[in-house]
Amino acid sequence: MLANQTIQAFLEKTASGEPVPGGGSAAALNAALAAALVEMVARLTIGKKGFEAVQPRMQDIAEVCKELRDTLLFDIDRDSDAYTQVLAAYRLPKGTEEERDHRKAAIQKAFRTAASVPRDVAEKALRIMQLAGEVIRNGNPNAASDGAAGMLAARMAALTALYNVRINLPSVEDAQWCSDMRDAAARMEDEVHSLEAAITPSIPIP
Repeated sequence: MLANQTIQAFLEKTASGEPVPGGGSAAALNAALAAALVEMVARLTIGKKGFEAVQPRMQDIAEVCKELRDTLLFDIDRDSDAYTQVLAAYRLPKGTEEERDHRKAAIQKAFRTAASVPRDVAEKALRIMQLAGEVIRNGNPNAASDGAAGMLAARMAALTALYNVRINLPSVEDAQWCSDMRDAAARMEDEVHSLEAAITPSIPIP
């Protein structure tokens, strides 16, 4: 699994010139890192004097971030596997009409998956941005820069994932499905920018 590799090995594999892991896997990795940073700020708030009122919420945030972090590690491989399925579908035989029909169906299914996985990553990254806003506003101010790093990592992950959604849509022939995906991507991109604009002024850094 890609998620089990060392940081150095993952970077070497990404830089190798092979098609995977690519931007989609990088988006999932950045979102997982964002979740870890937000979780850290929550845990640095729990048990600290003066933060008793927010401790239950910080505990909830830490647990949610742990769950997101775990699923996003899985998404690193999901994204690479999705593109591998695209390559495998194109390699299917096409000598007979039946084989061509099967190949076409496999290609369509693979591209739908290749668009759907980064959509899921973008949704998770948006959730992390929301949680980052909470820990920045209500958490330990000594870790504000870490919360900001988490927010920015989640922002980058979401936008990168949405690019990966859009790049796969021209290969999908279902016009309504593509329209729905484009609309969802546009809404999520707007939410990314709205969250960033709302959160940034609250970062308590001179």
